[in-house]
Amino acid sequence: MKRIILSFAAVSMLAADLAAAVRVPAVIGSHMVLQRGPKAALWGWAAPAETVTVSVSWSTNTWKTTASNGGRWATDIQTPPAAGPHTIRIRGSNEIVLEDVVAGEVWVCSGQSNMEWSGDQGLTQSKEEAPRATNPTIRFFYIPKATSATPQDHLSARWVVCSPEEMTHFSAVGYFFGKHLNEKLGVPVGLISSNWGGTPAEVWTPREIVEDDPDLRAAAAKLRPFAWWPHEPGVAFNAMIYPITSFRVAGVIWYQGESNVPTHGTYRKLFTRMIDGWRAAWKSELPFYFAQIAPYTYDNPTRAAFLREAQTLSASHPKVGMVVTSDLVDNVKDIHPQMKREVGDRLARYALAETYGVPGPEHRSPTYRSHRVEGSSVRVEFDAVPTTLVSRGGPPTHFKVAGSDGRFVEAKAVIDGKSVVVSSPEVPSPAAVRFAFTCDAIPNLFTAEGLPVNLFRTDR
Repeated sequence: MKRIILSFAAVSMLAADLAAAVRVPAVIGSHMVLQRGPKAALWGWAAPAETVTVSVSWSTNTWKTTASNGGRWATDIQTPPAAGPHTIRIRGSNEIVLEDVVAGEVWVCSGQSNMEWSGDQGLTQSKEEAPRATNPTIRFFYIPKATSATPQDHLSARWVVCSPEEMTHFSAVGYFFGKHLNEKLGVPVGLISSNWGGTPAEVWTPREIVEDDPDLRAAAAKLRPFAWWPHEPGVAFNAMIYPITSFRVAGVIWYQGESNVPTHGTYRKLFTRMIDGWRAAWKSELPFYFAQIAPYTYDNPTRAAFLREAQTLSASHPKVGMVVTSDLVDNVKDIHPQMKREVGDRLARYALAETYGVPGPEHRSPTYRSHRVEGSSVRVEFDAVPTTLVSRGGPPTHFKVAGSDGRFVEAKAVIDGKSVVVSSPEVPSPAAVRFAFTCDAIPNLFTAEGLPVNLFRTDR
């Protein structure tokens, strides 16, 4: 009996030693990309009051910190210039060696299936790109699907170097966005993928933001449960976003909204408060650039247009930008358009212009500014038209006009430089105009530089 007791004691001591070992979260690992800047945060766990020392290959400095009585340690280290590779050593009762660490730009790529979609789902662009995707200056961190009722400190994932195989598994929009930045900035790019097809924005929003607002709480109650994705507020944020919020990043790209079409009336409030919630968690006003949902034949002819309108209004939030995708659809009966390279490139152009100040072509799609009645016609003015508007394959399509009775009819549209003049013989006294305000409209109005005009309506 005595020998059995000693065995249990030995096992208990071994377990205690293992529990006390210095550890780091998954996002801090070999092959990671550290965000460029004066400092980066490292953190993890150790025995209470244990001294943890950090040394790096790019500096003779060392950083020491002491684990709290709860067993958590954290320190800020000086970051290296862009590139690498570098080594980081973390010492306590044991030593952790992080190898092949580089510094550059780190972006979170999040949303539902159109951000998640990759070569694994048969995307032709990903398959065509894969043979050219050996690039050690692009790194991926893929967060697996998980939920939690409470914010989590840890998740199971690892950094991997971009290769044909890894690129095929990774978000196509995220990859093409990162490749564009990598080429234009000439620095390593780290891409953190945190996506779940089918999810409404509520699951990515801190629970208290939804529960504390009557409108958002009522809209969340209308969400239908499905077998393949969660719908409860906060559960994906807790498990798939919160664990990385101590890791410095440059910003977020987002592609989501299809699952919120039925609750479009509260989407602007929900989305902008979700953004604020993420910024509060990161303690940083992160740039947030997103893709507007694409044309698709939903079961209601206009609800998706109202969701796109809510997204357009959300883009006025500080440091938020939207790219229009109405021309990047080959089949309006497929909710997953194939053209992901173009979406990634447009998001990258937005980031290059707004976050990095890199000169380039106009990155914003034209949006409605104002209108005025001119006899039996209406002149519509737009923002973000550098030179002139153009139409492809004929006169501008998808314009409608209405009188004071609110009955919209198809209208003739004529381009006049940076504006469009709209009219219909059926409406001698026009009062309102709509453009592409249906769920599946693919209009042909662009800037001369090639960006599509965003949908709008002048009536309310």
